[in-house]
Amino acid sequence: MGRDRLAALRAQRQNVTPDPGQGDYEMQARPSPSTNGTGNGTGTDPLSAFYAEATAIQDSIQEFDDNVTRVAEFHSRSLNALDDAATQANAAQLERLTDETRQLSNSLANRIRALEKPTGAGPDAQIRKNRIDVVRTKFMATLQRYQDVERQYRQQYRQRVERQFKIVKPDATPEEVAAVVNDDDQGGGSQIFAQALTSSNRYGDSRAAYREVQERHQDIRRIEQTLGELAQLFNDMATLLGEQEEKIDAIETAAAGVAHDTEGGQKHTEVAVKHARSARRKRWICFWLTIIIILAAVGIGVGVYFSQHPSKSSSSG
Repeated sequence: MGRDRLAALRAQRQNVTPDPGQGDYEMQARPSPSTNGTGNGTGTDPLSAFYAEATAIQDSIQEFDDNVTRVAEFHSRSLNALDDAATQANAAQLERLTDETRQLSNSLANRIRALEKPTGAGPDAQIRKNRIDVVRTKFMATLQRYQDVERQYRQQYRQRVERQFKIVKPDATPEEVAAVVNDDDQGGGSQIFAQALTSSNRYGDSRAAYREVQERHQDIRRIEQTLGELAQLFNDMATLLGEQEEKIDAIETAAAGVAHDTEGGQKHTEVAVKHARSARRKRWICFWLTIIIILAAVGIGVGVYFSQHPSKSSSSG
């Protein structure tokens, strides 16, 4: 018996304290109940998982907003760069940041779309809707800020191109300036600039101005591409908002219909119960009336019988 108890204690200790060589494996094979094996600490509660994802999305939106601020800083550096090496290094960093921000914004849009999938009616549905509205509003506000930043610096780049062109051709007409600033091939912008270079008496300044104009045109093209992508993303989110509101309205309408039908059914049930009670009451009344009538008939019959045979009753006395 002592050996059996000792063996049992050893087995219990082995279950409580894993072998050091297998500790890592057992830690992975036995997920904590609080995480349900998912690692997000949300358990199996769908509402908790929803809140965790909504919070994570808000953190990513903050990162997105920080990137927009950095994009503005790189644009400012580009406009103030003093040499070609600094300009090229800044342009490379700006391009990488723009690509990273594009991927982040697309990822956020997809996650918000997944978050907005209708899950039915009820008190949780309104809680979800309110939280989704907060997340979507913050994301769309950051998208709008990004567009504003890009438009602002596109305008500043165009002004820089105009100043550089006027260094080459101070007497340029508004039409010529517009053709060069907008990099309009149909309007002959490149040809106008080339002709101005050949006729300029400030060759060194003209060549430097020409290089900067080419760089600014590249910056403007990148900004316009970004603006197009942001506009599409913003429109997609606005369209999704309308679609989700229609779906939510449909769900709420259906839920209201079910509630109305349930209420109507309850009223019909109450009426049926009242009718059943009334019918049962009437049956009891009929029963007792029948009993009374039978008793009355019996009493009348007995009275008639004894009234017709008084002698028998007296003789018996």
